[in-house]
Amino acid sequence: MATTPLTSANFEQTLKENDIVIIDFWAPWCGPCQAYGPVFEKVSEQFPDIVFAKVNTEEEQELAGYFQIRSIPTTIILREGIGVFQQSGSLPEEALVDVLGQVKALNMDDVRKEIEKQAAEQQA
Repeated sequence: MATTPLTSANFEQTLKENDIVIIDFWAPWCGPCQAYGPVFEKVSEQFPDIVFAKVNTEEEQELAGYFQIRSIPTTIILREGIGVFQQSGSLPEEALVDVLGQVKALNMDDVRKEIEKQAAEQQA
């Protein structure tokens, strides 16, 4: 599967319709982003069941702000609409493949319970 542009217009629908969405926040002027792009694209071919999305931070400042992107490239992975991974900087191909395997193996019921537990602790 090739990468797809993610915009404010298609963001909610993309998350709603897909279990796992991995996002590459980048900009055309960013050298490390240009180097990471082919790695991101290559790994996308290995995971046809995952949406590999790209957000051009120059054009989609609202999305970059929503995710509080401070440096690029930044990779974020959402599973069932929940952010489960975020890292600034480029990831080597092997690391990206590894983290996607870990995300696919997550028990999302456990993740939701942990989120509820942390929210309850913050309220206490």
